[in-house]
Amino acid sequence: MRKIFSTEVPGNRDVILLVLRVAIGAMMLAHGIPKLQMLLSGGSVTFPAVLGMAPVLSLTLAVFAEVVCSLFILFGLGTRLAAIPLIITMLVAVLIVHVNDPFAQQELGVHYLLFYVVLLFAGSGKYSVDYLLNRKGSTLSYSGRKFQKAAVSL
Repeated sequence: MRKIFSTEVPGNRDVILLVLRVAIGAMMLAHGIPKLQMLLSGGSVTFPAVLGMAPVLSLTLAVFAEVVCSLFILFGLGTRLAAIPLIITMLVAVLIVHVNDPFAQQELGVHYLLFYVVLLFAGSGKYSVDYLLNRKGSTLSYSGRKFQKAAVSL
């Protein structure tokens, strides 16, 4: 009974972040790949012109966020940085594109937004490319002297 009300995170935080990253990255790719196909098709673009941008530019920015940044998040490469364009994309989707729609239409965008905010603050965790790069590059050598890299985090 005590475990039910415990404030400790069950399991390993890094495993939770891995599952979150892989799931959210793969799910967003399901939204981004059709947009990439629309962009590459060469046909007319039927995409909302957001914030005064041309529809092709809006679509290109959405594809960048939903495909490229999702792949970065999926592999844990620059996770915090990759989450920023996705946060912006979800804010635009919820607050501009679907602003007049019922909440049921906005809800998916809000869910994605919340997950990306969590990744922005939590980072990618131990099971990521970020971790491998930070671990291997933890010391620098300059003229035979070793220096410790300064860690930069949000």
